[in-house]
Amino acid sequence: MLNTFKSFLIMAFFLGLITGCSTNQPVDQVDTGIETETETYEPEPVEETVEEPVIEEPVVEVDTIFYFEFDSALLTPEARAALLVHAEQLATAPRPIRLEGHADERGSREYNIALGERRANAVRDFLVFQGVNASYIETISYGEERPADASSNEEAWSVNRRVELK
Repeated sequence: MLNTFKSFLIMAFFLGLITGCSTNQPVDQVDTGIETETETYEPEPVEETVEEPVIEEPVVEVDTIFYFEFDSALLTPEARAALLVHAEQLATAPRPIRLEGHADERGSREYNIALGERRANAVRDFLVFQGVNASYIETISYGEERPADASSNEEAWSVNRRVELK
């Protein structure tokens, strides 16, 4: 009798399963005898996206010549500000650069070569400290040999005390 009861339950289960799956109508169209409100699906309106033109920022001219005080290799605040911009550009798009150190005509030739080198190295060290790869930086000192202004006065000397980034 227990086996007959188990057989009956198994057959009822499969019969219910087959009956439940035998409809060809979608679930929302089956008449359940219960009245419900029918919701109609309306897709959300799609806003058209208009691509705005890409406005490139103007290229800002940044100083490539950094001036120094008399007998000094310390960077001025103006030079540091310009070098920060160069450091950012060189960190994102590395390229080889050359730093040319210069001095005015006062002092011996040897002293001015050394001073130009200290100035170029000061610029290099600042850039490296800001994340620029040192292997891309070449330094050279011309001392007093390549003046920007060949005159012998304070105005000429002030433009000759420089490092040029090339």
